[in-house]
Amino acid sequence: MSSVPPAGAADGGGAAGGSTSPRPEAVEQGRPGVPPRLAAYRVTIDNLDAALVHLLAERFRCTQQVGVLKAELDLPPSDPAREERQVARLRSLAADSGLDPIFAESFFSFIVDEVIRHHEAIRDELTDR
Repeated sequence: MSSVPPAGAADGGGAAGGSTSPRPEAVEQGRPGVPPRLAAYRVTIDNLDAALVHLLAERFRCTQQVGVLKAELDLPPSDPAREERQVARLRSLAADSGLDPIFAESFFSFIVDEVIRHHEAIRDELTDR
C-alpha cells in the first residue's frame, strides 16, 4: 500500500499553521495509477496555472491603482478606445503564439469587465466619502 507524504514533506516545508490541505502546486504529486508522463504534463500545467493566478493577482493590484487614479481625476471607469487597441494587440500576440485569437479576446474581455466593475466600485466609494 502506497501512502502520499504530507505536503511539503519532500522539501522540508510542511504545512503552515497546522493546515493539512495540500500545497496548490503539489496536487498531482504521488497520485497512484497516473502514468509518469501524464503526471509530468499535469505538473507543468499546474505550474502554469499557478503562474496565471499570480499574474492575474498582480494585474488586478495594478488596475486597482488605476481605478483609484481614474476616480481622483474624474475619468470614466472604462476606456473603449484603449480596450479596442488592446484587443487588436492581444489577438495578434495570440495568433503569433498559436493561441486562438477569439479565445484570447474572450479571456481579455472577461478580465476587462471585472476591472471596470472594480473601477466603478472604487469611484462610488470615493464619491460617497
